[in-house]
Amino acid sequence: MLIDHWPLLGLRLRTPRLELRLPDEEELAELADVAAHGIHEPGRRPFLRPWTDMPPRELAREVLQRHWRRRGTWTPESWALELAVFREGRPIGVQELWADNYSTLREVATGSWLGLDHQGQGVGTEMRCAVLHLAFAGLGAEHARTASFVDNPAPLAVSRKLGYRPDGITRDVLHDQAVVSERLRLTRHDWEARDRPEVTISGLEPCLGQFGIALDSPSGSHATTG
Repeated sequence: MLIDHWPLLGLRLRTPRLELRLPDEEELAELADVAAHGIHEPGRRPFLRPWTDMPPRELAREVLQRHWRRRGTWTPESWALELAVFREGRPIGVQELWADNYSTLREVATGSWLGLDHQGQGVGTEMRCAVLHLAFAGLGAEHARTASFVDNPAPLAVSRKLGYRPDGITRDVLHDQAVVSERLRLTRHDWEARDRPEVTISGLEPCLGQFGIALDSPSGSHATTG
């Protein structure tokens, strides 16, 4: 069976309202349709790589190709877990967790997008909590980082609510203009100190090698509930 060769297909994160997992091909197509119908208001540019500027049909195809690239280039030294977010059985967005040299650094980064119809309902916070639980409780992370444009308040508010602290700024170029991103960092200490929604993890142990974690690693806790 495919899952025997790619155990990440069996990984599940569950919160009170959501399930996060890798989608099958039909669910991936539905997820692409969600993106094509809108991720942000017209005229806004919340991503450094302006993939949402594409026409809807091309944007949907980009969602498919990005997901396939993530799987195809995965190694224990450099991985990106692109989980579909399901609510009431339907995909509504993507929550990503990625790392390089994880076995040494124990540091992850996160990014996400959510269909317009599902924004403003606390879903972004809940899905971020799910992957942070995977990182800290499941994979034994010590740090999680994220970044967002300074004029994009929603993800910055989620990060601050979850205990992230300022970690400097980054200046880049987007459409021939300088843009400033605020970097934020969450430590294991600050994550453990905050109240969090319950998160359950299933199917993690067969995947640990893919994350660069030895099964007998003393630094990973591999907890399943939060």
